[in-house]
Amino acid sequence: MRQGSTGQALADLPWPDIGGRVTADGVLAVPLGATEQHGPHLPLSTDTDIAVALCQRLGAARADVLIAPAVAYGSSGEHQDFPGTLSIGQEAVELLLVELGRSASRTFAHLVFVCAHGGNAEPAARATARLRAESRDVLLFQPAGGGDPHAGHTETSLMLHLAPARVRMASAAPGDPRPLAEIWPLLRAGGVRAVSESGVLGDPSGATADAGRTLLDRLAAALIREVAAWHPERPEGARAHREGGRVVD
Repeated sequence: MRQGSTGQALADLPWPDIGGRVTADGVLAVPLGATEQHGPHLPLSTDTDIAVALCQRLGAARADVLIAPAVAYGSSGEHQDFPGTLSIGQEAVELLLVELGRSASRTFAHLVFVCAHGGNAEPAARATARLRAESRDVLLFQPAGGGDPHAGHTETSLMLHLAPARVRMASAAPGDPRPLAEIWPLLRAGGVRAVSESGVLGDPSGATADAGRTLLDRLAAALIREVAAWHPERPEGARAHREGGRVVD
């Protein structure tokens, strides 16, 4: 890992700089998040913040990665009864990612979607399959954090590590403690509000920044390993540059 680096953001660069960096081995990492309620104590950007942090870790570990602006809207209909949630639905997410992937492939040979919102899992998987069927090199990574499902110990710990000033622990309280599999039919029928008035599924009260740091380290390591298995990074001097759609050494 390159010390002191959080990876290079695509949006920070003018196009000539991007053209000068793009190689046949270049990877564009796209954070996939959401704008949705995360209980009375976490910001609506929680999923997006986590996805961005994971992409930054990947970019810090690999010189061939550029980080795209986050996709901050997702399929969040189950949270729509809570003010502030902005959902675009599964069909729109799938189409957005397909068109984004087609556009990105004009510049980048490899694309990884880093999805930190469970509601995006199905449309992101379908979009990835469609792009692969078009012979585009795409990977979908979905972190397996374990623990409680939503705005509980897991996500609260991550946010205490990433953005402690934006976490209101005084408002954190347990929500519905049941496993996701047990309450899934109720969620599908009536959304999160049907099982939790606060929007919390789990218990955030014991969350800590140290636990969040440890979890982020684990998730980032899994992302870096999965990307390396999919597309190993070549030595700097051995990279081949793309010119006019063809590869030259």
